[in-house]
Amino acid sequence: MASFDDTLPTDDFLDQMDEELDPSLDPDLAALAALDEEDAEWIAAELAELAEQEEDHSVEFIGRVAIVGYPNVGKSTLVNRLSGTRIAIVHDTPGVTRDRKEIECEWNGEHFLLVDTGGVDSGDRSHMAREIKAQVHEAINECDMVLLVLDGKEGVSAADHELAEILRKSRVPTRLVANKIDNARTENDAVEFFELGLGMPIPVSAHHGNNTGDLLDAVVEQLREQGTRFRRDDDQAVRIAIVGRPNVGKSTLANAILGGVERHIVADMPGTTRDTVDTRFEFEGREVILVDTAGLRRRRSGQDPLDYYSEVRALQAAERADVAILLVDASMGVRENDLSVADSMRERDCAVIVALSKWDINDVDLLDVTATITQKLRQRPEVVTTSGTENRNIHKLLRKAIELHDRQSQRVGTGEFNRLLKELKERNPGPLDKRSRRRLNVLYGTQIGQSPPKFRVFVNAKELMTRPYGFFLENQIREKFGFEGCPLVIEYRSRA
Repeated sequence: MASFDDTLPTDDFLDQMDEELDPSLDPDLAALAALDEEDAEWIAAELAELAEQEEDHSVEFIGRVAIVGYPNVGKSTLVNRLSGTRIAIVHDTPGVTRDRKEIECEWNGEHFLLVDTGGVDSGDRSHMAREIKAQVHEAINECDMVLLVLDGKEGVSAADHELAEILRKSRVPTRLVANKIDNARTENDAVEFFELGLGMPIPVSAHHGNNTGDLLDAVVEQLREQGTRFRRDDDQAVRIAIVGRPNVGKSTLANAILGGVERHIVADMPGTTRDTVDTRFEFEGREVILVDTAGLRRRRSGQDPLDYYSEVRALQAAERADVAILLVDASMGVRENDLSVADSMRERDCAVIVALSKWDINDVDLLDVTATITQKLRQRPEVVTTSGTENRNIHKLLRKAIELHDRQSQRVGTGEFNRLLKELKERNPGPLDKRSRRRLNVLYGTQIGQSPPKFRVFVNAKELMTRPYGFFLENQIREKFGFEGCPLVIEYRSRA
């Protein structure tokens, strides 16, 4: 009968395995010869199922289209309808969309970007309104086409004339969209918008989808003729989301990262950012997509629906991000809600790095903060001190986030991984089930995915695995291969 340690391959065999085992995970029975014959055949069959062909996800876009209009005319509903998503927050309250964001759209095989903007209210003289107007102007300058969305039920207003004048001066190709025309009998009502001097309006109902196909046809036709084509490959871009409690300075940090270009509206009141905003830029030769999100609060009864939807979007942003920068206000200390946000990121397969702000103006012991985070967070993230208002350690934080992305994208050699499993097994044998007198036996392991790192470990009987031993293996793998801050996915498989 084989001894307990005879079931893992020898060191010489593991050295050979690094050279012989194909990284595409094609089965190699010779490479598994050190195992029991039945185990080797079973594991090889499992590895064969993991083989996948890589696909080219690079897409060519034919241009950018800005969506502008008065507050609450249905811009975000139209964006959701045209893109076939629910990315933009939709609510009856005017001014829900405050920042501008880009959403991918596809129609008849052509891809383009929709740029959703905040509602422009000429009569509103507040700081927030001025910021929104500035961002709308910026979006118009960046886009190949503008869709001016109008309320078809309300008719032409003085504000519509002001917007039309701005667009005529910009000389950007513009199409009028008369929204909220819910049935064919009222489509002729849209003709009155012709007086704005921007051509014949297209009557649509974003809510019901009426005539949105005709609108998309017009957009694609215009972009094919005059759009600026570009190609983007999101697989090569590093997606970084900024998350944290409300009013801890996420938008200030985002603006500092972007070099002072205030694409994100900043104000002292909590909840300034209600939607997620994607911004693409380049940093030290690397393409980065920065996602500023709404603040995440602890769930409570009677919560504002807008706050709830904002939090849903923030969590969805984490699902699209590779790395989350968790911004913690040192003046308020590390709270349970901070840890909860980090845990939410881990559950969504998003790596985490902690940015500690306002640490220099408070009696904060960085060692204590780091120890608290390391002790309570499963992914053991790194802590970086920073200040968005003073631009302190901004570049360091970005470099660390990109390094974290690269680490979780790395591939661990199969031989190296199995050497670690053998070492851990010798140091700390698997748990023994007292009733059956059976001990968990780790047979073999391999990496089956990246971003986040995903491993499959083959054992004699996975029902013998215990939570403490699973955490032990996870922590040792994280420490050995530099996966601090990364979520680890470990699948345990045994024969049926």
